[in-house]
Amino acid sequence: MITGASRGIGLAIAQAFVAAEVKVAISGRKQETLDQVAQEIRSAGGEALPIAANTGEAEAVRRLVAETIDNFGGVDILVNNAATNPYFGPILNSEESHWNKILDVNVTGYFRLAKACLESMRKRGGGKIINVASINGLQAQPGMGIYCVSKAGVLMLTRVLALELAADNIQVNAIAPGLIKTKFSRLLWDTPEIYQAALSNIPQKRIGTPEDLTGMALYLASPASDFTTGATFVVDGGQLAGYSM
Repeated sequence: MITGASRGIGLAIAQAFVAAEVKVAISGRKQETLDQVAQEIRSAGGEALPIAANTGEAEAVRRLVAETIDNFGGVDILVNNAATNPYFGPILNSEESHWNKILDVNVTGYFRLAKACLESMRKRGGGKIINVASINGLQAQPGMGIYCVSKAGVLMLTRVLALELAADNIQVNAIAPGLIKTKFSRLLWDTPEIYQAALSNIPQKRIGTPEDLTGMALYLASPASDFTTGATFVVDGGQLAGYSM
C-alpha cells in the first residue's frame, strides 16, 4: 500500500514495486488520476488497485485498508508518503490552521495508516513500514518551518513504531530525501534564486529525481532489510554531509 502514489515519489516507488512483481494498492486524493496510473500499470502487466483517500480523515484510511485487504488478502508493506505543505513563510507568521493541516496529514496520517495495517501484518507474520520523511526533519529550512517540524515528527514516529512493533516482526524505517524534482517541491526548484541556493549546498550539483529513491524503498520493503529497523536513510546527493566545494 502506497499513499500519495498518483505522482512523484509515490508513483516512482509504485512502479519499482510492480517491476519487482509486487501487487500495489495506490492511494491519493483524486480517483481519476489514480485510475489512469493503475491502467498504465496493468497495461505493463502489473497489478494495481486504485483507491482515493485523504489520509487526514480517519474513516477514509479505514476504508482504504479494508478495500486493500478485501482485494489482496492483506497488507505486507506500507509506504507512508502522502504529505502536504500549504504554508511557506516565517513560522511565527503562520496560523494554527496551517499547523493543524500539516501535522494531521504528515504525522497523524502516518500513524493512522500504521495502526490500520497492524492487524493484517500481525496475521501475516510481519511486515514493512516505510515512512517518507525529509532532510528537513534533520535540518531546518527557512520558510518551511511547520513542514520541518512535521518531518522531524515522522522520524521520531518511525523510531517509536520500530521499538513497539519489533516483537511482531514488523520493521519500520524512514527515507529522508533531499530536494527532489516533483510537483510538490516545484516552488523550490522552479524559483531561480532558491534553486541556485539549493544547488550550492548539494555536492553532486543536481537535485534528485523520484527514481533516485526507489532503490532504497526496494531494500526496505524486501527481506534484505529484516534486521534493519528504526533507521533513517538519507538520500540527498551529499547535502547533509557538509559544505560543498
